[in-house]
Amino acid sequence: MKAIFIAFDQAYYERIVNLLEKSNCRGFTAWEQVQGRGSVNGEPHYGSHAWPSMASSILTMVEDHRVDPLLDTLHAMDLDTPKLGLRAFVWSIEKTI
Repeated sequence: MKAIFIAFDQAYYERIVNLLEKSNCRGFTAWEQVQGRGSVNGEPHYGSHAWPSMASSILTMVEDHRVDPLLDTLHAMDLDTPKLGLRAFVWSIEKTI
C-alpha cells in the first residue's frame, strides 16, 4: 500500500477527484485551501492581493499497482497546463488499522 500526496492549483480539484474515482481509489482526505509555492518554477499560491490563486491538496492510500497509472495521468495533466502547478509524492505505508 502507498500514500500519495497531491498538491495542485484549485482549478484541478474536480478533475483529480474524478480521476481517483475512475481509478478505484475510493478513500482520500482533501484540504481545499492550502498555500505554497512550487520548488522549480511554479507561481506562488498565497491567496493574497499579489498572488491571489490558492492551492489544494489530497492524500490518498492506494494499492501498489494503482500508483504508476495514477502518477502518469497526473503528470500528463501537469504537462498540459504547467503554469497551474501540480505535484505528487509517494510514501510506503507500513501498517493500517
